[in-house]
Amino acid sequence: MKEVVLHVYDVTNSDSEKTNNTILQINRIFKDRIGLGGIFHSAVQVYGEEEWSFGFCETGSGVFNCPVGKNPMYTYRERIVLGETECGIAAVNRILRELSREWPGHSYDLLSRNCNHFCDVLCERLGVPKLPGWVNRFANAGDTAVVVAENTAVKFRQAKTEIVNASRVAYRFMAGLASKNQASPESPGNNQNRGSPTFQGAWFKNIISAGAKPSSSGSTPSQDTNDSI
Repeated sequence: MKEVVLHVYDVTNSDSEKTNNTILQINRIFKDRIGLGGIFHSAVQVYGEEEWSFGFCETGSGVFNCPVGKNPMYTYRERIVLGETECGIAAVNRILRELSREWPGHSYDLLSRNCNHFCDVLCERLGVPKLPGWVNRFANAGDTAVVVAENTAVKFRQAKTEIVNASRVAYRFMAGLASKNQASPESPGNNQNRGSPTFQGAWFKNIISAGAKPSSSGSTPSQDTNDSI
């Protein structure tokens, strides 16, 4: 049995500090005050000191890994223990290879096939519970409406103004991301605009090309030459 941990980040990969601060505010309102959700990136850790996730790239697999809690594109929020998997390290390696083929980078979609959807599938393959509902609730907009409707009238009145204002900002943010042809909120390609051009080559690896494997020793797999993830 091996512990499976979910690592959650606030999505703060915009070149605009104002936009990043707005996202943090949205997440504080929707997640911390209301308990509905927010705009988050997630990754799964199992064996070793690396986390696995999914993002946009034009060619190859969108599955990538980086040191636990160290994705510099986003603001680290929290870790959540999802349970323990009965899969051994060989089985986990096989699952990751399978998913790397099933999740090409060009198939990324902000609302229907994002990093949180990938983590759900990975957790299912590992035999542990899926992500808490709030992690990906903005992508599942209908679910948000249901939860709001279930809140008490008093709580709703208190939160109404904040919800409306934050919803407008969140909608514009997500609509803008969805309209981009070359990038997504999970795309490490955006990192070049954040002052850390060596990040792709140093940390993100396409596991099809590099054959990266989770290691119980916590060692980092060899560097891949595919830096497009």
